[in-house]
Amino acid sequence: QVQLVESGGGLAQTGGSLSLSCAASGRSFSSLVAAWFRQAPGEEREFVAAIDRNGFSTYYTDSVRGRFTLSRDDAKNTVYLRMIDLEVEDSGFYYCAAASSAWTVPSDKKESKYDIWGHGTQVTISS
Repeated sequence: QVQLVESGGGLAQTGGSLSLSCAASGRSFSSLVAAWFRQAPGEEREFVAAIDRNGFSTYYTDSVRGRFTLSRDDAKNTVYLRMIDLEVEDSGFYYCAAASSAWTVPSDKKESKYDIWGHGTQVTISS
């Protein structure tokens, strides 16, 4: 069973940057599509970005495209989310997720497509 642990959250100012990591244990991450979701207080959890199994293809929600970069290092069994030009609206609890199904692709935005979840890390952006 794969376990995901997020790290790297914290406080930043608008225009600043943060990098999140998601480390997998228990199974190779390389066989799984990986994604990040986020949830702001009082809001539903939303898709942020996903990366395919070989790291060649990524998909971003419109609000973060051009500012966030998702990458993976399978040697370290870790997925990274680099966030720049941060906005107050980027605040929330960020969750790493992975899909054990071979049918999931990075453009899959629905939570139900991802069956492995981390506990999340808080990101707070102040103006």
